[in-house]
Amino acid sequence: MLKGIDPLLNAEVLQALRAMGHGDDLVIADTNFPSQSVADHTGLGMLLRIDAPAPRVVRAVLSLYPLDGFVEDAAARMEVVGQPEEIPAVQREVQAEIDAAEGRPWPMVPIERYAFYERAKAAYAVIQTGERRFYGCFAFRKGVIPPEA
Repeated sequence: MLKGIDPLLNAEVLQALRAMGHGDDLVIADTNFPSQSVADHTGLGMLLRIDAPAPRVVRAVLSLYPLDGFVEDAAARMEVVGQPEEIPAVQREVQAEIDAAEGRPWPMVPIERYAFYERAKAAYAVIQTGERRFYGCFAFRKGVIPPEA
């Protein structure tokens, strides 16, 4: 345990977050996502796990992880197949965590299911959560932390 660091963030996740650079993607996925096979293609090349609901994992990650303010798709969600405008409860809960972390509304962009898989394969890392609700899959592009004045 470390002061000021969410206890959900295990050593492997902390190492991956620290190693990521500006523009790298992090995928936070539900239990149904093909996390292992996708993670094999990522920059990290191994699957990370945090066995907690997706909104709680997102809160922990965003307590340390800056979102990329230079792109429109820094926060993304997997679209519901056949109903791209639907936003399930898990996605609304994650949206609230993003807005709280950023201190302002920061809308997620929707990504079609297979396009999401391709973005995930190109990501730096995948964290599989204990989220059992469908469409609990998100991608976050890492931003920068400005130098202190």
